Amino acid sequence: MPGPTLRLHEIVERFGGELVGDPLVVIARVATLRSAGEGDLAFLANPRYRSELAATRAAAVIVPVPERNTTAVPRIVVADPYLYFAKVSAALNPPPATVPGIHPTAVIDAGARISSSAAVGPHCHIGPEADLGEHVLLGAGCVIGQGVRIGVGSRLAARVTVYAGCVLGARAIVHSGVVIGADGFGFAREQSGWLKIPQIGRVLIGDDVEVGANTTIDRGALDDTVIEDGVKLDNQIQIGHNCRIGAHTAVAGCVGIAGSSTIGRNCMIGGAAMITGHITIADNVVISGGTLISRSITEAGVYTGVYPFEENRAWTRNAVWIRKLDGLADRVRRLERSIPAREEEQ
Repeated sequence: MPGPTLRLHEIVERFGGELVGDPLVVIARVATLRSAGEGDLAFLANPRYRSELAATRAAAVIVPVPERNTTAVPRIVVADPYLYFAKVSAALNPPPATVPGIHPTAVIDAGARISSSAAVGPHCHIGPEADLGEHVLLGAGCVIGQGVRIGVGSRLAARVTVYAGCVLGARAIVHSGVVIGADGFGFAREQSGWLKIPQIGRVLIGDDVEVGANTTIDRGALDDTVIEDGVKLDNQIQIGHNCRIGAHTAVAGCVGIAGSSTIGRNCMIGGAAMITGHITIADNVVISGGTLISRSITEAGVYTGVYPFEENRAWTRNAVWIRKLDGLADRVRRLERSIPAREEEQ
């Protein structure tokens, strides 16, 4: 089904930027410089793709200010072409409208509250005292536990499970296979094995959060696990009990965050990074993919590190020396500079 179309001047009126060229060009889709054709809007965010800009067949392009005169194609000149492209793409590809109604195969407790504008798909199960806000969408096979609250406009894809007592804010996007509120990994060791510790906290998720497919967010042991507003979580992430992730932080796929860790606001965590438990990460921290974070980070910045595993005692000793390498290098340089002076004295 064809989506909306926009003329170039309508795009600029909505999102800003400088329009150069025919304002009446009709845009129906976004595309890459290489694949774009009639009706497509492409973008140049990296100068190394300038050759593709020269060869593009796009109807129009988005370019950064330094590339304003690089092409004769109708263009929108902006400071950040990638961000601008994202806004236009969202305008041309709105999510499908929620069609209110409850599928006849859904099982809904009599005590659940469901807005008349919500949509509940086939084979969903909604527990007692659950509360679904306006325009909430549940895909097929979702399980919503007792007392769960889901805010206005949130969309859960097929087979999402939300355990009892958890809260999702407004406009959440939760992809298939996500589990929110399963028990945290809490056990006390005794001579005969392990004693399970009841996990009596919840998961609280703020507004405008997106959770990727098959990601799991454990409920708190005592306090709640908290995901603040605007957090973006990729696929197959594990978030342990009692964690807190600050607003607008983005976490890439296959990251593991152990229990009781606090991650600041506006952080970026690369794929397959590992964060050990009971540590704190400051605001505006960037962690490179595959990095192991084993102690708290108190200052904003970019952090990177992969160190091969070995027997624990040896690893600990070597890690201590590695942390001192920079200081040792300074001492060596000072000694080297002092050698000529001593030779002259002799």
